[in-house]
Amino acid sequence: MDKIKVLVVDDSVFMRRILSDIINSHPNIEVIDTARDGEEAILKVQNLKPHVVTLDVEMPKMDGLKALQKIMDISPVPVLMLSGLTKEGTDATIKALQYGAVDFIAKPSNIFKINVEDMKKQLLDKIIIASKIKLGKKLFYKTHIPKKNVKVHSTSPRILTNNKGTAKKVVAIGTSTGGPRALQTILPNIPKDIDATFVIVQHMPPGFTKSLADRLDSICEINVKEAEQDDILLPGHAYIAPGGKHMIINKDNNKLKISLNKKPAVSGHRPSVDAMMNSLASTGIDNIIGVILTGMGSDGAQGLKKVKENSAYIIAQDEESCVVFGMPKSTIKLGIVDKVLPIDDISDEIIRAVEV
Repeated sequence: MDKIKVLVVDDSVFMRRILSDIINSHPNIEVIDTARDGEEAILKVQNLKPHVVTLDVEMPKMDGLKALQKIMDISPVPVLMLSGLTKEGTDATIKALQYGAVDFIAKPSNIFKINVEDMKKQLLDKIIIASKIKLGKKLFYKTHIPKKNVKVHSTSPRILTNNKGTAKKVVAIGTSTGGPRALQTILPNIPKDIDATFVIVQHMPPGFTKSLADRLDSICEINVKEAEQDDILLPGHAYIAPGGKHMIINKDNNKLKISLNKKPAVSGHRPSVDAMMNSLASTGIDNIIGVILTGMGSDGAQGLKKVKENSAYIIAQDEESCVVFGMPKSTIKLGIVDKVLPIDDISDEIIRAVEV
């Protein structure tokens, strides 16, 4: 088979060397060239036609975000962002995922403290996945993001919340690769007075989930936050599981409350979609809408099977609009999905399902 050709873009000679050594250690992947900044990267993408680009966020001359936007306009290619764990780095990464990057890899602020073995598995796996992604218009169109508190048009009627402090429905969403962009497509179209509460597991490391929640909160009518211990689920609010922690939903005096823990990974992940769904199933509530979005693997499928036993309504994203179809595909295979829809139709289907 032909080798996957990778262009490595980083202003640090040390990082370019580490990344190149890791990538070239795989028999089916090779570094075809490196670039020191965004301007050089754009030229080399056009001339060399790599299958995948690794792109540092912070660089001189032209930073990773500007380079990414130009690459997506001129010569689209799957891009993996490399980002530091600073607030600026995590915020920029969330923007990059909106601009068209397919995924990211976190790196320590001090590059001399990199755990090469940890980075090796993550980097090689993500390059292989990225190389298989087809950058169609469905995935990388430029979305219009409404401003906070601006009424969002929906083809469905708006739903008024009740006055009890508890929501009529719980919308439980699970996603991984491609998830931040999918969430930024769905959640801004949800009206603030919807009689539902949202709990979301997005596979991400610590730090990045806070930036994602802040970004979503700034563009949504509903309130979006990174979940905290003992948060009570409220209508018109969305809670995102913090990176590195499972988000468990418990019933407490007829209210639903969040509990966070660092127990071992479930279905290969922490936070895990299955862990959240299993906890919802254990509450015995029958007003759940389960949504499984783009992502690699099968996390969420078994948990959704359990909530389905409590009469949950299940929505899965369709293959064409997924970055990676793994998680929806695994769930669909179980025969428990009620609707398979393109990403653009999911918000209206959630609103419709809340009304029922």
